[in-house]
Amino acid sequence: MKWHLKTFNQLNLQELYTILKLRVDVFVVEQNCAYPEVDGVDVECLHLFATEGEKIVAYSRLITGEEADHVSIGRIVVHPEHRQKRYGIELVKQSIEVVESKFPNRYQKVHAQVYLLAFYRSFGFKEVTEHYLEDGIWHVDMIRQKA
Repeated sequence: MKWHLKTFNQLNLQELYTILKLRVDVFVVEQNCAYPEVDGVDVECLHLFATEGEKIVAYSRLITGEEADHVSIGRIVVHPEHRQKRYGIELVKQSIEVVESKFPNRYQKVHAQVYLLAFYRSFGFKEVTEHYLEDGIWHVDMIRQKA
């Protein structure tokens, strides 16, 4: 598995297409959730992804924002064929490491699906909101303080 970190403009067309397809396949189709997956935010983000050969097997986008006190780690997704390989754990670890190295004065934030609370807690994330319904799925905002 090889890790890549790119800005939007550094992504080639094949990478961009594959990332968007993976996100739509999981977040829109698999989770039966009609929402604007291509939301205009990608151009401002860092894109972290892992490949095996030419295939993208894990992905997250880091919303950095110029004036924010945090970095949002979002669109955390592992290709369905690779979910039993614990790639989600490595993806979140890599995402945290990138934020800590590139943005050492910011904390990390996730908009977590409620069924994944224990998973995110295992990385030190703590709930900061009540549970809320977003696009038909229960979520909660969680933060992880700076290391």
